Amino acid sequence: MALLISLETATRVCSVALARDGKVIAVRESSEDQSHSSQITVFIEEVLAKAGVGMHELEGIAVSEGPGSYTGLRIGVSTAKGLCYALNIPLIAISTLRAMALGASTEHDKSENTLFCPVIDARRMEVYYGLYNGNNDEVGEVKAEVVEEAFLKNHFQENRIVFFGDAIEKCQEILKDNPKAQFLQNHLPTASNMAILAERKFNAKQFEDMAYFEPFYLKDFVAVKSKKFQL
Repeated sequence: MALLISLETATRVCSVALARDGKVIAVRESSEDQSHSSQITVFIEEVLAKAGVGMHELEGIAVSEGPGSYTGLRIGVSTAKGLCYALNIPLIAISTLRAMALGASTEHDKSENTLFCPVIDARRMEVYYGLYNGNNDEVGEVKAEVVEEAFLKNHFQENRIVFFGDAIEKCQEILKDNPKAQFLQNHLPTASNMAILAERKFNAKQFEDMAYFEPFYLKDFVAVKSKKFQL
């Protein structure tokens, strides 16, 4: 039973949700690219004001741990750590993909042979993805892979797979003729889907060590040099 703020910055979506006892009471988000650093603290102030609570009343901060954008994850984690240090409250890490899957499973049939596959853009034809059943249990490990005809072939043999996320177009392009592949449009990461998971971890006292916690990047960061500066 806690008052928690959740921060989601793993993709182009910057999202902040305030929840009491796992139920969202205020949310603010935007999908404008490259604006997380300027928006996140403003959104935190806005959700607190909307709910009529003070910063000192917060009991924990939940942050989306990735995988996702290197820069976005750094912004979210550094903001969360700063608040936790300042307020002397615990840090809670939530899997970006698990939270997405939880949100999708509430909007879709959760039959025994249905798997939920959140996909996040990892550049080129690669995606970050995970597989989750209707109970939000992870089926296999989180990976970064190129989407091709054999993508998830073994899982398709016995399951229908529901795809969603900002890399859904890559999956549709390759898997559009697969009758067991379904696609949820406009289902992007949101801090609202983190609330229940954050509450569970808070009650179980599953907190992160702020001195050592780092985002789950999955892949090493690679800087891309702008072509306009090349001779």
